[in-house]
Amino acid sequence: MKQLNKLESVIYLLGGIIMVIGAGFYAFLFIQPVSCWIMLAGAVAFTSMQSRQRYLGTSLSIRRLRKIMSLAGWGFILAGLFMIEDSFHFLRPFFTGSIDGYSSYVSIFHHNWVILLLISAIIEMYTTHRISYELKKENNHSHT
Repeated sequence: MKQLNKLESVIYLLGGIIMVIGAGFYAFLFIQPVSCWIMLAGAVAFTSMQSRQRYLGTSLSIRRLRKIMSLAGWGFILAGLFMIEDSFHFLRPFFTGSIDGYSSYVSIFHHNWVILLLISAIIEMYTTHRISYELKKENNHSHT
């Protein structure tokens, strides 16, 4: 696995911390109009640095897990965008032409950032654990 340089590692770590702080603040109704942007910025930093951490080996399992992990990253970013929509309602005018349109808007955007964030976090934890396991297995096979 290609390791990140020192600056990329700092951005990766800070992105994760900022993402968690932003999501926590937003969930506990603390300065939501600002915390949603903080969460999105953290998600973008975390995901972009994670995508720079390349796997240079030949294991198909690890390559597949890395693709699944990138899906989790996009889920974090999408959760941040849903938070912003939940706060500012930028897209609501496009849906409010009828009661069905407003109902669709609410069913799509209203607090669904929680679901995206939860699914992405579970995928992230699973793939991180499995990649670590597969890398250890790969290293043990190469030393024997």
